[in-house]
Amino acid sequence: MEHIVIIGNGISGVTLARHIRKQSDHKITIISSETEFFFSRTALMYVFMGHLKFEHTQPYSNDFWKKNNINLINGLVESVNIEEKALILDDDTIINYDKLVIATGSKPNKFGWSGQDLKGVTGLYHKQDLETLEAFAPTCKRAVIVGGGLIGIELAEMLRSRNIPVTFLVREKSFWDGILPFGESQMINRHIIEHHIDLRLETGLLKILSDENGNARAVITDKNETIECSIVGLTAGVSPNIDFLKNSGIALGRGVKVNRFLETNIKDIFAIGDCAEQHEGIDLRRPIEAVWYTGRMMGEALAQTLTGNPTQYNPGHWFNSAKFLDIEYQTYGWVWAHKKEYEDQFYWEHSCGKLAIRISFHKETRVFLGINTFGIRMRHEFFDKALNENQTVDEVIKNLKSANFDPEFFTSYENEIQQAFQANFLTAKAL
Repeated sequence: MEHIVIIGNGISGVTLARHIRKQSDHKITIISSETEFFFSRTALMYVFMGHLKFEHTQPYSNDFWKKNNINLINGLVESVNIEEKALILDDDTIINYDKLVIATGSKPNKFGWSGQDLKGVTGLYHKQDLETLEAFAPTCKRAVIVGGGLIGIELAEMLRSRNIPVTFLVREKSFWDGILPFGESQMINRHIIEHHIDLRLETGLLKILSDENGNARAVITDKNETIECSIVGLTAGVSPNIDFLKNSGIALGRGVKVNRFLETNIKDIFAIGDCAEQHEGIDLRRPIEAVWYTGRMMGEALAQTLTGNPTQYNPGHWFNSAKFLDIEYQTYGWVWAHKKEYEDQFYWEHSCGKLAIRISFHKETRVFLGINTFGIRMRHEFFDKALNENQTVDEVIKNLKSANFDPEFFTSYENEIQQAFQANFLTAKAL
């Protein structure tokens, strides 16, 4: 019976453990320094906002692990000895393994800002971040959030739910404009401001100032403005949590280098989730994807391999979803912020300024390449089928109503979208 040790109890590590147990009686140990039991990271914001209690973020009861013979160790791995097949924990405990899986996830980016480790400075990734927010929120008169991505806007929404004034520093010219095309990015800018969030575009963090007790008291921006605050949210992206592997002999890039079978360069050592970096990107995907569902899929694929059925990781078509305050966002396939030379894009925005669709298609063949939707919930299966079958943009537009979760509501602007597409395309053709 093999001993499989998994470092990390996030979605990828726990999915792996569950699926190995379904198919084998291997000895399984999960090591985590964050929390004793697995919880849903995406639910942290709802705990802070009072919609859930923390225990509600745990999908499995605390006795689930014992019942399924999965050993949990609360500890921090300090190093890996690949020759001895051993892990050394911070309390000098040694744990031997037959197969090792690194599933240590991400850590918030810190860029060496002065004051970045003061009390009251936090990300939004770990349970400890939630505890920091709970400690500082009751007396907070202003918070500053640094970094304009999905985690930043979640944190802004959380703080505003408690009526804490928020200043949002975004280095780019427009919110998330490396991902969102101009129209959508402008729409989200407006939406942020409408929610009484002080959005400062093209503004970065210079340093964080301390009070006499080691708490954050203000930030200084790169415009030399001083903004008093007692919470500073650092949400300028994440990077793989792999510092403990630096002298291990395991090949590292930005993350742990793996092949399609999620194997590292060392026999019997694997990596999955946010910390795994594909040697070669899959399709047009980035080599590292800090996305919940890809972590789950990696766990499922590797479980097959570790129970005798070698299986490549194949995430299929790119999709993602998020929420910008009240506006739901979904993306399927590829819609680039800046059009590729082979691509054309159709953009429709409702006059209310809260609903929008952008469809990308190939200029020559008219094959549908991808869609962004804002404020309109669409069915994943519809676009998966369209991408699998290389449907044309015309077929997708014609059948868009059947992709919508609420066809009756959609009827009110279905014609408008189709007319706008025809007018847009005919104009483009005429030019």
